Order: sequence, then structure tokens, then C-alpha cells
Amino acid sequence: MPADSSPAAHGGDIVVVEGLTKTYAGGFQALKGVDLRIRSGEIFALLGPNGAGKTTLISIVCGIVNPGGGTVRVDGHDIVRDFRAARAKIGLVPQELSTDAFETVWDTVKFSRGLFGRAPDPAYLEKVLRDLSLWEKKDAKIMALSGGMKRRVLIAKALSHEPKVLFLDEPTAGVDVELRRDMWAMVSALRESGVTVILTTHYIEEAEEMADRIGVINHGELVLVEDKTALMRKLGKKQLTLHLQAPLQRLPEALASPALELTADGHELVYTFDAQADETGIAQLLRRLGEHGIDFKDLQTAQSSLEEIFVSLVRGGGNGGAGRGAQA
Repeated sequence: MPADSSPAAHGGDIVVVEGLTKTYAGGFQALKGVDLRIRSGEIFALLGPNGAGKTTLISIVCGIVNPGGGTVRVDGHDIVRDFRAARAKIGLVPQELSTDAFETVWDTVKFSRGLFGRAPDPAYLEKVLRDLSLWEKKDAKIMALSGGMKRRVLIAKALSHEPKVLFLDEPTAGVDVELRRDMWAMVSALRESGVTVILTTHYIEEAEEMADRIGVINHGELVLVEDKTALMRKLGKKQLTLHLQAPLQRLPEALASPALELTADGHELVYTFDAQADETGIAQLLRRLGEHGIDFKDLQTAQSSLEEIFVSLVRGGGNGGAGRGAQA
């Protein structure tokens, strides 16, 4: 059997988007020259406000919507010239719960596998259903399932033909917290098995929890693509809050700085600094406070969340503000 020469086999880019554009009737430009590369085996989170272009981008890659311009390749296959081969590499879990309500879980999953010309493999389908906690429901009609179970069926259908790339479009919209956690665990397991997972989500904590890389799209343009940890380190702010032994009426002039703020009641000093900055500045600050006879009884640090960074990027600020909630 010849060696697999696909990009995924060598750990390269499994999805390559170059110069992708899309303009709908009426002149609305949904995508504006998008360039994006998704690495094989990663979890990539695509974030953006409503109408930013997330669903259009996914729909083009999955062959549901025709591109206006540019190219898309999935595992080396052009999605226009080699549609069938490209589409066979992709599993899609849409936002909408759309499936045949009168079919059983087993029949609909088996049918989805056959749509892609895959040979019957009951053992594989049983594993998929067991992994999704659906095996006990395999003979149930879909119309009898809860909303969360129906969403699991959509995932099983998307995995039925053993795709290399799985798109999850708002996978946990409208599901409870417990099911959301189960699905996060499932996505992590899929990545461990070698499946590349691309998700869009309004729950930014999902991206913070799971994603290896983050892409932010706004007004049809990719604002940023970055490793998650690098993004939070680069764009995040940190705050050091000092709880003072005795309240101050005002800061000494020698300590006046835009980065140092005294709270209105005089009981706390708040020092804001870049997350990637050299934190020796904290030691210098504490030494200077001691020189002015300012003592503190406690301190805490907080760093901006991914949500705050995202909001800042979408608004065009470029820097995330530090949050006061998470203590270190």
C-alpha cells in the first residue's frame, strides 16, 4: 500500500484558505480576502460577533456555499475542482437540529456513513454511539430524544464516515452545563485520536478551555490568528491589587503614574501592567511603597480573560483590559 502523501499524514496544514471572498446578492460582502491555515490535529476556535462571517466561512469550506473568489483545500483537495474527495474528509455539525425525526438513531447514523460511500462498519458506529452516550438510545426514534441527545446524534452523523476534519458550528448552544462539559471532553478525545476540530462558539470559555489556537473574524476579515497562550500573554493585561494596612487620602506625587490607581475609599492600590512585560516592575513598586511608609496586608493579581481580549479586538482596541474577577 503506498504511503499517505496527504498534508495531514505529515502533520502539516490540513485546511488551507487563500484569498477567500464572498459577496451575497444585494452587495453584502461577507468575506474579504480571508487567508487561514488550520494545522492537522489541532483544535481551532473561530470567534466573532453575529454576522462577522463565521458561518459563511465554514459553509464554503464544507461545500454548502460557493466561494466568490480565492481557493480552499482540505487535505490537499480543492473544494471546487475535487469536491467529493474534499467533502469526504469533512464532518459538519450544524447549529440547527435538522435530522429525520422518524428515523432511529442507528438508522440515521448508518445512512450518513453510506452517503459518503463508506463500507458498512457496525463496530465503528457502535463505538461512536457509545462514546457519545447514545448506545442505549440506538433504537429510539429521534423525535423522542431530548435536545441535548439530538445534538449528540448530529455529532455521531458527522463522525459516521470517519472524517479527518470536524466542524462544530455553535455545538453547545442551548444545552445545559453538564452536557457542555461532556462535549468538551469528547472534543478533546477526538483531537487525541487525530481528528482536527474547528469550532465556532459564543461561549468564549469553550475556546479558553479547549482551543490550541484562536482566530477572530469581524466584518468578513480575520482580525487575528494566534496560539491561545501567546494571545493571552501578548494582549492580556494584569492587575496587582494591594490591600493597604491604613487608608490613604492621596498618592504621594513621587508615586503618581497612569498605571497606579488609588481606589475611592483609599483602601486599595491597583497597579495595571502588560502581561508580557517584565514583572520586576512589581518589585520596584513594592520597594518604593516601603520607602514612603505605605504598608499592605494582602495582595492579589488578576489577568484579562479571553472574553475581554475578544471584546477589545472586535471594538478595534487591540489590547485586552485586565479583569478584576480571577484571583491568582
